[in-house]
Amino acid sequence: MPPLIRIATRTYPPDVGAAPFRLRALARALVAAGGEVEVVTTTPAPGSAPAPRDAGTSVRRAAVLRDADGAVRGYLPYLSFDVPLTARLLLGRRPDVVVHEPPPTTGLATRAASALRRTPYVSYLPDVWSQGAVAAGAPRPVLGAVRLAEQAALRGAAAVLAVTAGMAAEVVRAGVDARRVHVVGNGVDVEVFVPAPPDGPAGGPAHRGLRAVYSGTMSEWQGAEVFVRAFAELAREDPGARLTMVGGGVDLPRLRALAARLAPGRVELPGTVQPGEAARLLGEADVALASLVPGTGYDLMAPTKIAAAAACGTPVLFAGVGSGRDTVRAHGLGAAVEHDPAAVAAALRTWRRPDAGERARLRAWALEHGSLAAAAQRAAAVVLAVAAGRVPG
Repeated sequence: MPPLIRIATRTYPPDVGAAPFRLRALARALVAAGGEVEVVTTTPAPGSAPAPRDAGTSVRRAAVLRDADGAVRGYLPYLSFDVPLTARLLLGRRPDVVVHEPPPTTGLATRAASALRRTPYVSYLPDVWSQGAVAAGAPRPVLGAVRLAEQAALRGAAAVLAVTAGMAAEVVRAGVDARRVHVVGNGVDVEVFVPAPPDGPAGGPAHRGLRAVYSGTMSEWQGAEVFVRAFAELAREDPGARLTMVGGGVDLPRLRALAARLAPGRVELPGTVQPGEAARLLGEADVALASLVPGTGYDLMAPTKIAAAAACGTPVLFAGVGSGRDTVRAHGLGAAVEHDPAAVAAALRTWRRPDAGERARLRAWALEHGSLAAAAQRAAAVVLAVAAGRVPG
């Protein structure tokens, strides 16, 4: 009988975002390696696309609280999934291993159910939530509770999957045995995020204005406001310039109001779009935008925006700090500046449109370093080793 791997997550396709894409890729990699996967997750948001069906993967869904944008985001929505999760994980066939994603309360529920069923579990860590709580300005009691929950979940895991080396080091500093922490990387679906056709807008007339695209979450620690303010300066000088910002997040309503005030009609913020549409916009852009606010504690994040842009052959302008800035500079993926509207505007004024050779080089880098499927295969190898009783170390 193939090993059964149960994945506990508040978000899974048809939800759109880095987390659901990463977990579906993991499920596919596990099945391809001979496993059987069951996902314990939430019912889709109203109006979602049809839920995908993957051979070897079954999905158990339950109702959950969602915010006005349809996302499972915020303490009450998290708890609406996590409170019943322990009982849900106790139902059905006993798994060989359970994999959970953040928030830390999901990890606590997973740890409790795994203890009762005597099964190991794996923590998949795309970010450190206690640092995010600091960035969001959480009250001290909330911050303390998040940190304790996160440490309890991680210390009880048979293995921890970290997406960056810096994040792995942070987990070890928090008291997790370094032998149980594995860096698996991150990325995007390089079959979806592809360059624009050679005769498409990316290769259009040189006299058209600059096309800039931001694709991804807009929250406190991204600080995407810096691009709206910078573009308002550029728009006064370049009547043909356009900025498109796709994605959701707590900052979206505020950014829409700011764009309407500073650059009316020049900034589009349509909200979350399907991956294929995001890929089209990135492939047709002259520059992709990514950012991280200094001092939030999120310096360890590896924004998938960078891999998505490179896979589409588009250079990145990164504003801020952290591993994203370092990646852009080290691999020649574009440019990095301070998280400051004037610095961003200055970079955009002199931006050189990428030619075919540069787009091909960026695409090649993404195929080698930014493939989500390759990251999922590395993660699946660790999960299956835990399922087989060969706890990696």
